[in-house]
Amino acid sequence: MEEKGKGRSERWSAAIGNLSEMTSNLDSLQKLLVKKAVFVDDDTFAKASLTSEQARTIKVLEQRVETLERELDNAISAAAHARTEKRQAEAAQKAAELRAQEVTRELENTTRVFELHMEELRAKQEEISKRDKEIKLLEAIIQTLGGKGSHSSDE
Repeated sequence: MEEKGKGRSERWSAAIGNLSEMTSNLDSLQKLLVKKAVFVDDDTFAKASLTSEQARTIKVLEQRVETLERELDNAISAAAHARTEKRQAEAAQKAAELRAQEVTRELENTTRVFELHMEELRAKQEEISKRDKEIKLLEAIIQTLGGKGSHSSDE
């Protein structure tokens, strides 16, 4: 793409050079005509008029070429800037995705730890409940034995 742009630029430069040379030649011819010529035939006058018109057209075209070159340079700069912004946005998106994955992993790990703690708490609760039942059973046995012991000592 650079070679194509370079070739195009060289052609434009050559065309502008040719136009500038033609303008210079026309200016010289016009000065010569103004200084030396008092009378010219119709054919020469028509050619000179045509040349003068062509010189004006060349000048306008040169200005248009310069304007188009500036616009092209601006467009190229804008495209480069847009590509840079796009790369930055892609990098930011990638970083955000990585952070989201990291947060998701942390959340999953926290969830696993929580589940393990819940299982441990349930096991301890079951153990406490089982021991509580054993204590109540032992209290009932003690009360029953204690009640029989009081009855037999009363007799």
